[in-house]
Amino acid sequence: MNEKRILLTVGYDGTDYCGWQYQDNGPSIQAALEEALRKATGAFARVTGASRTDAGVHARGQRAHFDTAASIPAEKYPFVLNRFLPEDIRVTKGMEVAPDFHARFMAAGKWYAYRIHNAAHPDALFHRMTAHVPLRLDDERMRRCGEQLLGTHDFAAFAAAGGQAKTTVRTIDRFSLVRTGDELTIRVHGDGFLYNMVRIIAGTLIDVGHGKLPEDCISRAIASKNRLDLGITAPAKGLELTRVEYGFERGENAYDPGYPDGAF
Repeated sequence: MNEKRILLTVGYDGTDYCGWQYQDNGPSIQAALEEALRKATGAFARVTGASRTDAGVHARGQRAHFDTAASIPAEKYPFVLNRFLPEDIRVTKGMEVAPDFHARFMAAGKWYAYRIHNAAHPDALFHRMTAHVPLRLDDERMRRCGEQLLGTHDFAAFAAAGGQAKTTVRTIDRFSLVRTGDELTIRVHGDGFLYNMVRIIAGTLIDVGHGKLPEDCISRAIASKNRLDLGITAPAKGLELTRVEYGFERGENAYDPGYPDGAF
């Protein structure tokens, strides 16, 4: 029987996982999906993710492909796989794609969100999804600083050790920072991101919001390519991979996050 390639959209609470990819030190999202597929189809299938999210990082719109000879219609995979997945991993969409499609290498853009609970005490309901910052942040300073990300730049200063990118040049075309009560949400969209880049952006903006770094630190770091010109690497739990998009989803089908800034 001929195999077909299926593209999944996957959401997960990454708190209890060692990340997307297989690790020796704990359960991974990839392993959970492959086990669910084995139970659903009776055969092993390798699942290839678009983004190798780290331990504790969450997703609403991770994308992943696999090959299968099973007769299950592509659009039925969410219903089938969710029967075998833990409640903190959900498949929300399935579609058939071309045999040469690749979820990682063909990604045209990504949306990320970083959420901060900016209050004296952590949030009892959303503490797994937000970074707690007790001291009041200056939103306007953070917003002015973040806007320096926009454009095509060499983001070498924003790459943590351990990354394997062939080039550090990226294009960031959307940035927003919105406060809703005590919740601050940073959103960025670009053609790609370096290892820990969004967490470094978030940590830098937090330091700017506290007055520990100057407002022009991002422009300085882009020019200097020096990681020391930036701030801390913010905790993983505030980060969400909101969406991975492909060329066939551009134009009239361009993605909109679909819910208010600051919402969970």
